[in-house]
Amino acid sequence: MILAIDMGNTNIVIGCIDDEKTYFVERLSTDKSKTALEYVMGFKTVLELYAIDTRQIDGAIISSVVPPLVNVLCEAVAKITGKQPKVVGPGLKTGLNIKMDNPKSVGSDMIVDAVAAIKEYGAPLIIIDMGTATTLSVVDQDSNYVGGAIMPGVRLSMEALGSNAALLYRVSLEKPKKAVGKNTIDCMKSGLLLGTACSIDGMIDRMEEELGCRTTVVATGGLSRVVIPLCRHEIIVEDDLLLKGLKIIYDRNREG
Repeated sequence: MILAIDMGNTNIVIGCIDDEKTYFVERLSTDKSKTALEYVMGFKTVLELYAIDTRQIDGAIISSVVPPLVNVLCEAVAKITGKQPKVVGPGLKTGLNIKMDNPKSVGSDMIVDAVAAIKEYGAPLIIIDMGTATTLSVVDQDSNYVGGAIMPGVRLSMEALGSNAALLYRVSLEKPKKAVGKNTIDCMKSGLLLGTACSIDGMIDRMEEELGCRTTVVATGGLSRVVIPLCRHEIIVEDDLLLKGLKIIYDRNREG
């Protein structure tokens, strides 16, 4: 069993996974002010909640889009497991061929998602990750990562409206009753959730047109189970896609 951690701008996804199953997937808040010891306390609480003994953990791997916290997280994981975690980045083999202008600029979370999706579903693929940003990654027929798109995440869009429009505010993110809202709250839910779903549907159409073929579409991320059912395309939701990708990369870089 390994401890797999993905640090995003808003949440840290943490889970334990082995060749047989994913034992749990949980989210903690990303906080740049926390020390390694404070992260240790948070991680240990989650492990205890699922009755995971740290002696069962054979290793750990981290992906992060928050560079200042990588060393803090590595220190925290080492304190818990007694092992230095692997970090997705230069020097770690992913097995993914990235055809971008600057391959090093591709977020580690997008790489990990693509690695897992290729193994689970084959190519071609569109992978949607709904976090602080909503990202769409494209894998062509030859399993090459060829690019994608980035747009504001649902919560980020809601916070922007609440902060910059005097008469608008934060709302609960649940399925809108109709596309045509009858009050401010319903109008915001429609725009935020149905609007995002329509954007995803439209981007899938355009991306498949550019690829010249149909794709398997896979989604993950905190809000995927809220937004994806509102889409008109057939989209597979995988809560533990990131953890599966981290496990694959860990295995590819295991010593011996």
